[in-house]
Amino acid sequence: MTVLFDVGDGVATITLHRPEVRNAFGAGMGEALADAYRRCDEDDAIRAVVLTGTPPAFCAGADMSAAGDTFAAPDPSTFSAAAVTVPAWQVRKPVIAAVNGHAIGIGFTLTLQCDLRFFAADANYGIVQVRRGVMGDGYSHWTLPRIAGMANAAEILLTGRMFDGHEALRLGVCSRVLPNGEVLPAAHAVARDIAANTAPLSVAYSKTLLWESWSLDADGVEARETEYPPHLMGSPDAREGVLAFLERREPQWQGRVTAEWHGPTR
Repeated sequence: MTVLFDVGDGVATITLHRPEVRNAFGAGMGEALADAYRRCDEDDAIRAVVLTGTPPAFCAGADMSAAGDTFAAPDPSTFSAAAVTVPAWQVRKPVIAAVNGHAIGIGFTLTLQCDLRFFAADANYGIVQVRRGVMGDGYSHWTLPRIAGMANAAEILLTGRMFDGHEALRLGVCSRVLPNGEVLPAAHAVARDIAANTAPLSVAYSKTLLWESWSLDADGVEARETEYPPHLMGSPDAREGVLAFLERREPQWQGRVTAEWHGPTR
């Protein structure tokens, strides 16, 4: 089993699990990760997702057990560099990458598909493919410039060099840098807060628009901000959110993404 799946307190934890090879990406891991993401998207009991790796690494990159044939010429009719057919941004719940160890190559680009990234301070990071005779994958030429800016993306993608968590924060690719052992607990704390205190449909629409906004101009964003709220306003959760705040109590959300979604189809 290359991917572990666990749910508790409204939070799904997906763990890349090939510890004998530092969770190198292979042996069906992409298919298993896509299946896990689908499950998270389709289960209303899951309100947030944490993606992590079995220690001592998050994901060491491509499985290079084939040595010189690791990057042998693929069949162009079936090859895709996407790595996973359901990227994290398609899950209608926040996905937090709890990067608790080294994330190299595809291991790093998988984190860029997530909504939040918490990095271990002492781990190594990099999109090293240009140093292996290939090039960055997993949508990295789309995600990285938008997350970190063109200059930082060019430095990361074109040099293929590695850096630690503190430099990752300086480069703008993560939102928090923590001691290695604190990364997963911090991600779970944020995920549980989302699960308890945010309305399911509100988060789903907001996340969708955040990712959509990369291909929209200001008028396009305004159109979405006008289109989506009527599906929320007047709902039981719109009433519950205000009443819970005024009554100083925990909200009891009723909205169901699977049944009440009017956003883009997948």
